[in-house]
Amino acid sequence: MIEESPLVRVGDGSGPRPVHLHFSEPARPFGGDDPTIEFLVRAVGRWGSVETLVRTWDGDGLDTFLSSLAEDFRGWDGARTWRSLERDLTISAEHRSGGYVHLTWGIHDRPRSEQWCFETTTVHAAGEEMRIPAAEFQTFLTTAVE
Repeated sequence: MIEESPLVRVGDGSGPRPVHLHFSEPARPFGGDDPTIEFLVRAVGRWGSVETLVRTWDGDGLDTFLSSLAEDFRGWDGARTWRSLERDLTISAEHRSGGYVHLTWGIHDRPRSEQWCFETTTVHAAGEEMRIPAAEFQTFLTTAVE
């Protein structure tokens, strides 16, 4: 039996330029006691794909950030932001009219060169629908292996 690597998918593929985000291969590259967690993020669309390795410090609170968006289903003013340890992944969240949360995901080249940046926005119903990625990322980050 082949064991599949944990995978989180974000994006519904609708709209004129559908994009899916795939998060995979969570690992603790420096051993089980070290808080560093790395994972691969890949944006896939009809136009092709981009990917980068994301480095976090014990997940940098990604699951907590997404959970807080679900808890505040009535909305908030302005944008809430999250970024990974080395800023290779960023998220900006805005609560918009109609009860929807717009998440703008930024995938960035390594900080030293910053040769490229890719951004896409996914739209999620506020509340329960936002709990799904929060729970998926919580499970994803806890499966990081040496």
